[in-house]
Amino acid sequence: MNGRKRHLLVDTLGLVMRAIVHPASTQDRDGARLLLEALDSRFPDLALIWADGAYEAVVDWVAHAFWVVLHIVQKAPDQQGFVVLPRRWVVERTFAWLGKYRRLSKDYEALPLISEAWIYLAMSHVMLRRLARKTQIAAA
Repeated sequence: MNGRKRHLLVDTLGLVMRAIVHPASTQDRDGARLLLEALDSRFPDLALIWADGAYEAVVDWVAHAFWVVLHIVQKAPDQQGFVVLPRRWVVERTFAWLGKYRRLSKDYEALPLISEAWIYLAMSHVMLRRLARKTQIAAA
């Protein structure tokens, strides 16, 4: 497989709720459908999702299939150069956290499911480190 795309559904803290890895030849709208198809059963209270402009093609599908508002975060029409967009930085920060793990920094795995497993494992490590740090602070 030459290249992969990763789609992440994260909470407002940037913690991974769901991850999908697929071949880079798959369109973003199709990857979004794969990512969001389990919304009803896994996250029944989810009401709003902020997304990149690449997901604009599935806004109506998400609204009709799951009764969830998919809000596309876009840059201002007069924007010049790089500007941090509200809410988009949360998932970008999560990708940066995951990039610190060697197995996720490059595409080492033969199967996309293995890459997804490493994403969940790395996120578990991030959360455990945070819990351990808070436990140490509370004990002091």
